[in-house]
Amino acid sequence: MLSKLSVDSERKILITAAIAFFVCTLSLTLHRHFSFYSSYDQGIFNQVFWNGTHGNFFQSTLSSQLSTNVVHGGEVPDVGYHRLGQHFTPALLLWLPIYYLFPYPATLTVLQATFVTAAGLVLYHLARIYLEPAIAILITLSFYGANAVFGPTLANFHDISQIPLFVFSLLLAMEKRQWWLFGLLVICILAVREDSGITLFGIGMYMILSRRFPRIGLGVCSLSFLYMVALTNLIMPLFSDDISKRFMLERFGQYADGEEASTIEIIVNMLTSPGLLLKELFTPVWDTFKYLLGQWLPLAFIPAVAPASWAIAGFPLLKLLLGKGQTVLVISIRYAMSVTPGLFYGAILWWAGQGFGNFYRPLAKCQPRKLRRGFRRFWLFCICLSILFTITSNPSRTISFLIPDSVSPRVYVSAPKQWQHVPHIRALLVQIPDDASVSATTYIIPHLSGRREIIRLPGLEIKNDNQEIESVDYIIADLWQMEQYQTAFREDRNSLIGVSNLIDTIVEQNRYGLIDFSDGVVLLKHNVNSKPKAIASWQTYQTKIQLIINE
Repeated sequence: MLSKLSVDSERKILITAAIAFFVCTLSLTLHRHFSFYSSYDQGIFNQVFWNGTHGNFFQSTLSSQLSTNVVHGGEVPDVGYHRLGQHFTPALLLWLPIYYLFPYPATLTVLQATFVTAAGLVLYHLARIYLEPAIAILITLSFYGANAVFGPTLANFHDISQIPLFVFSLLLAMEKRQWWLFGLLVICILAVREDSGITLFGIGMYMILSRRFPRIGLGVCSLSFLYMVALTNLIMPLFSDDISKRFMLERFGQYADGEEASTIEIIVNMLTSPGLLLKELFTPVWDTFKYLLGQWLPLAFIPAVAPASWAIAGFPLLKLLLGKGQTVLVISIRYAMSVTPGLFYGAILWWAGQGFGNFYRPLAKCQPRKLRRGFRRFWLFCICLSILFTITSNPSRTISFLIPDSVSPRVYVSAPKQWQHVPHIRALLVQIPDDASVSATTYIIPHLSGRREIIRLPGLEIKNDNQEIESVDYIIADLWQMEQYQTAFREDRNSLIGVSNLIDTIVEQNRYGLIDFSDGVVLLKHNVNSKPKAIASWQTYQTKIQLIINE
């Protein structure tokens, strides 16, 4: 079917694949958001955008609540906290005009699906420089079907979703020798976040090692390295201490000597501890091997033998393998997306004839490889398998209405059950004024994050613009969702117990009045009396919760 394609057939397959990916990811993520399954990061980015449209660029109380000052120093979340101390993401300003026209959390979901869909189209045009239509189409299908692309697109909005579009565009500009555009995209990639220079460094290394553009490659490597070092050691610390006291320790604390560490100290300690470096690189062995297989699978394992894939993707991959934490080797989480551009470009060049034996030979003199029928079938099987693995992994609980979150014990919340709960939440949300300060549970936060003052429970206090500490005006908590998942997930069980006890305490102390309750969703207001009907409903629900907890 794909061996010989007319121009019309080629265009039809490409457009169909792009539309299918866009519609599928957008419909699933919008369902996730409007059924109250989008979570904390969606709220953070929405508040950052909302504050940006009001002139308070990159400020967020939700980010402040995660800062080292609050987590380790016991301070109160500050409305004036600049998120640039955690992640330096000026590229988000590119999309601020769109958010200004459509100031909703769902706008970010649409943007993310658009970024990744567009990246696939650019990838196709990049592949067509060297490859016949059939192979270029298969590479594009591989991109849309990759677990490391499909999975993160189904998650909350994240800044890394810009990386494939910017990197493929940069590589296309490089191939066409459009150096003005290449330089502009270098700036865009560096502006995505503080560690995106690692991907750019890999591109520079490829330009040097392949001897195609060694001088420009040297400039790219130098710029990306110096930028990352200067940014993380000089610029970001101006906003907060999070990069040295939190993020470096959370990801690379095994290479640190004290309670804080700069990027330079981490790099030096890595280089002077080769034994530890090798251990971290290859362990855990099975998880590392499985992660690599997952990255290679949609391209039928071609990146494993493609030198350009190793040259470019090796550096962002190295960052993940040398780090620690439960999420670094989860292929359906956003970090995996930073590895994919190098893998796909390397696969393009491999099919163009560039292997390890002729890595230095000009591409024009390489003999393109032919796509045989048997391998084409195997490749399509790999793409389907990658999609299957993505769906069964239920990334970010986006497909919880189809896939049980737990088999033993069984936890499954169907789509009708999810949507039956939605009106109960919305009935309480409309009672909260747009300018009120709020503390909410995780899955309600995105829907209330278009405001200056919002934090997550159990937090109850905020430092306002006058630098005064005040209690939030409203508290809204969805215990129903915790109840659904507590049998299988300890975090939900602990949250159910903790939030329930907190509500009882602050109501008994007359700090907050319980003013409404519906289907496990509770609304409280500061310094008012509780409503008898709401209290009665809450007490009945409390009895139910205690029975569940005591089981």
